[in-house]
Amino acid sequence: MIERTLKIKLLDLINKYPIVTLTGPRQSGKSTLLRASFPDYKYVSLEDPDMRLFSTEDPRGFLATYPDKTIIDEVQRVPSLFSYIQTHTDNINKEGMYLLAGSHNFLLMEKINQSLAGRTAILKLLPFSHYELTTGGVIQSSVDDEIFKGSYPRIYDKDIAPADYYPFYIQTYVERDVRLIRSIGDLSKFIRFLKLCAGRIGQLINLSSLANECGVSVTTATSWISILEASYICYLLKPDHNNYAKRLVKAPKLYFYDTGLACSLLDIRNTAQVKTHFLRGGLFENMVINEFVKMAYNKGEDPNLSFWRDSTGNEVDLLLTEGGKQYAYEIKSGATYSTDFFKGISKWAKLSNTPSERCYTIYNGENIKTSQGDVLSWGGKSTLA
Repeated sequence: MIERTLKIKLLDLINKYPIVTLTGPRQSGKSTLLRASFPDYKYVSLEDPDMRLFSTEDPRGFLATYPDKTIIDEVQRVPSLFSYIQTHTDNINKEGMYLLAGSHNFLLMEKINQSLAGRTAILKLLPFSHYELTTGGVIQSSVDDEIFKGSYPRIYDKDIAPADYYPFYIQTYVERDVRLIRSIGDLSKFIRFLKLCAGRIGQLINLSSLANECGVSVTTATSWISILEASYICYLLKPDHNNYAKRLVKAPKLYFYDTGLACSLLDIRNTAQVKTHFLRGGLFENMVINEFVKMAYNKGEDPNLSFWRDSTGNEVDLLLTEGGKQYAYEIKSGATYSTDFFKGISKWAKLSNTPSERCYTIYNGENIKTSQGDVLSWGGKSTLA
């Protein structure tokens, strides 16, 4: 079993809250992490029809059967249970009573905010990070292979070919998970919308263009983006709000939580296709930014990430705000260093008065120090950890 970085935070918070909730995409390893970290806890899945019926029809009896030290998986399947859990934990008033897990962030957070606010810590588990894979001895043969394979645990655990895994994952997601979140009349249009989103990785999102290409209204396109965000398929990277006396773009950029899933939607069927694909640069950028997202979630924090682009085309791919300071990253998929790597960052650094010590480029070559900033290699153990 590859050690999950989030385990440290999980073990810490279980001693501070009566409930710890773990959310994330389906098959990201939530159940495995919880059961391995807490072997003395009972495990119940509300995907099981019998358990779902028991907890729905007799919630008090269910909690009497599982009064303490219990993992309840797919808890959002029984929304009525949350109020009973609230009352039960308030009466007992001790830490570490329940570990809740769920795959639908929208449904889960809605019920937590209604019933369990202040009573639960909330953690997010995404598929393996680059750091977890490399420290776990699962090193990909090339960056293109890492992009294509993605990072879902089952692929590595069962040695499943990505071309066999992701189409079924997408089918399951649409046929079951999307229907649970919101009623969608034309599923074929939703799939087309999902594929169109994959074709816009790393680009400013234009909802009017997406809506027109898919044949739906802008309102529907906006709603569908929300569904993709809530179910951990896509996320939007916001533009930096600091103006620095220049007109900035206001639209966010679109990324996928997993590049293997994105490759499947782009009909990329092997690693060789990644090497020559027109979106290779965007996919590499997506994979690197995902590492920053996972790094934050694995600390129990929300990512404080943005990008910067002015009206004349100067751009910084990623800005990390930490401790009141901003760190700038340019992301390049090539393996040959060029002084042009720092063109956008140097412009931003001058406007923001940021020293070169907080400016970086991440690429596929060797580590280099320059007067404009450090050039970091993506290979090996991630320098981001």
